[in-house]
Amino acid sequence: MKNIITLVVFLFSAYMSPTVFAQKDPKAKTILDGMSQKYKSLKGLQASFEFSYAEFEDGKSQSQSGDIAIKGDKYHLKLPEQEIFNNGKTVWTYIESGNYKEVTVNNAGDMEDELTPSSVYTIYQKGYNYRLIGEKNEKGTVIQEIELLAEKSNAPFKRVKLFVDKNKKDLMGWEIYDDQGGVFKYKFTSVNTEVDLQDSYFTFNPQKFGKVEIIDLR
Repeated sequence: MKNIITLVVFLFSAYMSPTVFAQKDPKAKTILDGMSQKYKSLKGLQASFEFSYAEFEDGKSQSQSGDIAIKGDKYHLKLPEQEIFNNGKTVWTYIESGNYKEVTVNNAGDMEDELTPSSVYTIYQKGYNYRLIGEKNEKGTVIQEIELLAEKSNAPFKRVKLFVDKNKKDLMGWEIYDDQGGVFKYKFTSVNTEVDLQDSYFTFNPQKFGKVEIIDLR
């Protein structure tokens, strides 16, 4: 269960060399800037998503679904048997399995090198080259596909793809490629950008969960 945190942090090794292309495509930048500005203008966002991991070599795949709420640099992720709360200062990772309940507490600053549900909207702004690959139509929605490659070989995320709704400027999904030839895919199945979330929604309240073992790593 502890490994499930990879649904959020995406800490993977190199898959492609960052020298494949060395450019910042102005068309891609216009799309990315629009997406980022749209996100920053929102009071909050709630979405349901599907996650899958596929290994190219043996064709095996795994899938899961969850819910996410995001507000600025805060987020609240719900997964089967696990919830992650981040109020911008503290991160609580809550795990429930049978009668066992545990929450691990970390400083948000200790996770600066991790790609979170909020930082995915701005990851392109520092340390990446990017290009517009093309467009595709999904059930009447035009999706623009943008590829990001890290400028430095020691970057934690070497290759990322973002999928943006051309008309609404909403991020619809993203992909992370690992060094084993596998791909992690995240796709929003529903998005609500009209929510006004209270800050308390992003803070873990132990009183709501009963008896919980607390592991404070701060």
